[in-house]
Amino acid sequence: MSDLAAIVPARRGFGLPHWSAGLLLGLLLPAALLLSLVIGPVPLKALDVLHTVLLQAPDVRTDAIVWQLRLPRSLMAGLIGAALGIAGALMQGLFRNPMADPGLVGVTGGAGLSAASAIVFAGLLYPAAWQPVMLPSLAFAGGLIVTFLVHRLSVVEGRTAIAMLLLAGIALNAISMAGIGMMSFMSDDRQLRDITFWLLGSVGGASWGKLFVLLPFALLPLLLAPWLARALDAFNLGEREAAHLGFPVERVKRVACFAVALAVGGAVAFSGIIGFIGLIVPHLVRLSFGPGHRLLLPYAGIGGATLLILADTVARVVAAPAELPVGLLTALIGAPFFLALLLRLRKEIAL
Repeated sequence: MSDLAAIVPARRGFGLPHWSAGLLLGLLLPAALLLSLVIGPVPLKALDVLHTVLLQAPDVRTDAIVWQLRLPRSLMAGLIGAALGIAGALMQGLFRNPMADPGLVGVTGGAGLSAASAIVFAGLLYPAAWQPVMLPSLAFAGGLIVTFLVHRLSVVEGRTAIAMLLLAGIALNAISMAGIGMMSFMSDDRQLRDITFWLLGSVGGASWGKLFVLLPFALLPLLLAPWLARALDAFNLGEREAAHLGFPVERVKRVACFAVALAVGGAVAFSGIIGFIGLIVPHLVRLSFGPGHRLLLPYAGIGGATLLILADTVARVVAAPAELPVGLLTALIGAPFFLALLLRLRKEIAL
């Protein structure tokens, strides 16, 4: 197969060598994880936390705080952030647009509508004991359906039209939000609280059981990334050119859509709607490492995990003793970033 080096420019926006930037990113994740275990309503010492995780807790209170409360929550935040980061990188590579994001093109809304429907109609659709498995499965199905709809609507004469992509995403997202509003209207008090949880976004309900159920939803897209990386690099030339290079274009699109729906569906089912991770992280990684998906996909996962762990840590303490929904915090960070990206693209178009 032809060498793809000419397709992927080597220039990097920050000018950092791959090894140093990769080392920095690799060190940030465990540092963020340690920080999330130390900081909280009950502050702990870093040495006590390390001793608890690696050996044995110095006391019963530290053991309970670390193993029952903070560690499963931080690991779940890391998995969800990794899933959203990879999903955003896949969407941007598939649609060849740095503004493509699971939230902007309606995938998150579709998964949220499926999750809200599963909450309201839980007694009719499946037994209550099946909820830990059925909820992420239905959210995944909703995200998958919206992903394929957006892609189908954005294809004009065999080419992906970016304006159609965004317009289709806005339309489907509006439909999903209306559906979630209808589910809220039909719900009782308990169901309404659960739906509000999805809309605001939080990892406060984390547990070891939920973490193990989430694991395949987050890891499978990462395992698919090496197979998709070279094909997405070829997509930079266009779908027709990628097909001439020998890549199965339609199969790549189906697998990429499946991976995005899997990651976003699992994330939404366990944390609700957390926006802009899939937009911010891939863009920053692309500036550091270039557009090559061999590095972009796994590093977007690491960056997404780091960012959401740090955001959840801030959300736990910034309004203590209350807890700020992490989805609000990522929106406060991501919305100005998106506006800055739009202004940058506007200047490039003007030139």
